[in-house]
Amino acid sequence: MEIRVYRPADCRQMARLFHDTVHTVNAADYTLRQLDAWADGRPDLAAWDRSFRAHYTLVAEEAGVLIGFGDITSQGYLDRLYVHHLHQRRGVATALCDRLEQAAEGVITTHASITARPFFEKRGYRVVKEQQVERRGVLLTNFVMEKRR
Repeated sequence: MEIRVYRPADCRQMARLFHDTVHTVNAADYTLRQLDAWADGRPDLAAWDRSFRAHYTLVAEEAGVLIGFGDITSQGYLDRLYVHHLHQRRGVATALCDRLEQAAEGVITTHASITARPFFEKRGYRVVKEQQVERRGVLLTNFVMEKRR
């Protein structure tokens, strides 16, 4: 596995991985209606690219295939962390998160899904609060979490 910095040419693959991951990995914790609201398969690629370029964004590849990605802001907000459903529990998220956390100073925060919460807890994050977020008129539960360094 190779971890490298994001390139704009990655954006379309990342959007596909995001959709597929949400609809497979998160399906045990969210309804189909919630999954469709979270990842409808029609992201604004220009907005995603701007966001990825504004953040410290890394991708994980294996044999030239994108298998995961994550990004963090300069203020320490871990925005996205997604791993292809066929590459779960292989250390991809850990490797990405290790590198992203190294780029941050002070407190790191994230909004973790029900599915991702145990991963972050094992990394030393604590739940600040549970919340309901609205996506396309549908409520989804997630957790504001933080890690003090």
